[in-house]
Amino acid sequence: MNRTVVCAKAVEKAVDTAAGKLVILDGIDLEIKQGETVAIVGASGSGKTTLLGILAGLDSASSGSVHLVDAELTSLDEEARALVRGKHVGFVFQSFQLLSSLTALENVMLPAELRGETLAESQAIELLKKVGLEDRVTHYPRQLSGGEQQRVAIARAFASQPTVLFADEPTGNLDTHTGELIIQLLFDLNKEFGTTLIMVTHDTRLAERCDRTIAIEAGSISA
Repeated sequence: MNRTVVCAKAVEKAVDTAAGKLVILDGIDLEIKQGETVAIVGASGSGKTTLLGILAGLDSASSGSVHLVDAELTSLDEEARALVRGKHVGFVFQSFQLLSSLTALENVMLPAELRGETLAESQAIELLKKVGLEDRVTHYPRQLSGGEQQRVAIARAFASQPTVLFADEPTGNLDTHTGELIIQLLFDLNKEFGTTLIMVTHDTRLAERCDRTIAIEAGSISA
């Protein structure tokens, strides 16, 4: 039986505003198993992106606990959470988040280089081949289309060999056809690498491809 790689118990997130305390997440409980594909859906402002950030260790909960693989994130400071992310987590963002001063190859190499791996370049070239960009390795982000930039971002995410890949609206800035190609690519690589895939999306095509869907409404799980 697959182990649990993400577990949230009674997670709450609240912030102080001029109008008083604003509750963003209210009592979130969930478990996600190794190799699962999970879509987090909900209206804008429902708290789904905040939840994704807390599960990934990018943000901290106001209360409750979050376990990511073998670490309890809620007991760690930011430096320790960053170490966990570096070891276990990959990210794909709606806005691509590529470094404009680096080529496609250099962007994909970066995670492995930061870990001190000696085969960073050959691994990055292989991943760029997998996403169909072997002829774009020396191109900078400004020289790539939106779909190509997202493919570079996906290759970079898998370059870290993550246990869990988090994606925030990965097709949000893409046209329908390009979005479908990105969806297929995500699931093909997810299957090949055995990665757990957790994504926030408004894209019903993407959600329907996942093993299950978690619906967030007004900061709580509704389905």
